[in-house]
Amino acid sequence: MSRAAELEHRCVISGIGRSQTGRRIDRDALDLTVDACLAAVADAGLRTADVDGLITWPGEMAGSLGRGFAGPGCATIQDTLRLSLDWYLAGGEGFNVLGSVIAAAQAVASGFCRHVLLVRTLTEATAQGAGGRQGYAGGRPGRVGGSVQWQAPFGSMSAANWAAWQAQIHFDRYGMTRETLGAIAVNQRRNAMLNEAAIYRTPLSLDDYMSARMISTPLCLFDCDVPADGSIAVVMSTVDHAPDVAGTAIAVEALGAALHGRALWEQREDMATMRAWDAAAQMWSRTDLTPGDVDFAQLYDGFSIFTAAWLEALGLCGEGEAKDFIGDGARISLQGELPVNTSGGQLSEGRFVGWGLLYEACLQLRGGAGERQIPKADVGVVGAGGGNVGQAILLRRHG
Repeated sequence: MSRAAELEHRCVISGIGRSQTGRRIDRDALDLTVDACLAAVADAGLRTADVDGLITWPGEMAGSLGRGFAGPGCATIQDTLRLSLDWYLAGGEGFNVLGSVIAAAQAVASGFCRHVLLVRTLTEATAQGAGGRQGYAGGRPGRVGGSVQWQAPFGSMSAANWAAWQAQIHFDRYGMTRETLGAIAVNQRRNAMLNEAAIYRTPLSLDDYMSARMISTPLCLFDCDVPADGSIAVVMSTVDHAPDVAGTAIAVEALGAALHGRALWEQREDMATMRAWDAAAQMWSRTDLTPGDVDFAQLYDGFSIFTAAWLEALGLCGEGEAKDFIGDGARISLQGELPVNTSGGQLSEGRFVGWGLLYEACLQLRGGAGERQIPKADVGVVGAGGGNVGQAILLRRHG
């Protein structure tokens, strides 16, 4: 065991739960949150009275990132579930994605609490159903601040625009093609067809992908994730609780969330890389395992190019080699050398901003993924975030 990872090895993921999930299910966010939380607590072999830590991101923030993006905050959840907390955390600054998993591990390992409930709730699909979608500038370039004020005047008001920059760099520098990205989308739709919780379960061919309308060249409709409604919850517990969980405890092997260099998408020193490279390097420095030990990968796919970039950042293939590694998609399929996004990912299961990927990783490690269960699932990696943000989580079967 790496000395650096002693913190991680003091805790386990003891429970997971999810509410009804889907597209425009028109249920209250708090209602969904309660369902997921109660399921996760029960799965951990606990009662709500045992939960002494709570973390939610981004909490009850203003809708600066879009309607339905922020679920209930700590105060609301604590009061609704009548929790007695020794530690809690919430906040909206920074696109933290799965950073709350790292914070929860730190809280448990340091002894502040024994059982932290983590939850992520979105109702974006319902919220956007009536009013359509807008970019971060809300269509009003003259009224925005922060970094977006420098992008909006050039029509760059959406994460799709920013991801397209990175995709084009990979096209120009490494010879990636639309067929490469199409192989990711087609593979994930194939996986989603085995997932009852997925939004898109109809077949998708490469021809379907290639003929889809462009969103921001070279990214088309099927390169973009799908808004969803639902809640996913996780319980992080002290390692001595592992024998008492109702399901199967998941060991936290190593974590990474480094933030190096400039924080803007378009100002990174090497635009072909993402923050994922910093997070991945930190994660690997905290474990004696190597990329060769990874049996499957759940990699952020807000846009398909992010999945390819995470493969390289994590060392699952060489820099610039994602195109050849992905090929026609066979290598990353459920039967392939390295199954990727086995639930269908955000492109087909739905956008849960990394939490669906974490949930699926736990299912695979437990052997509970049903028809999409891969034969060998002892070590899995989750890469969350794209562009200027990223967290990397290495998980393994406990024991």
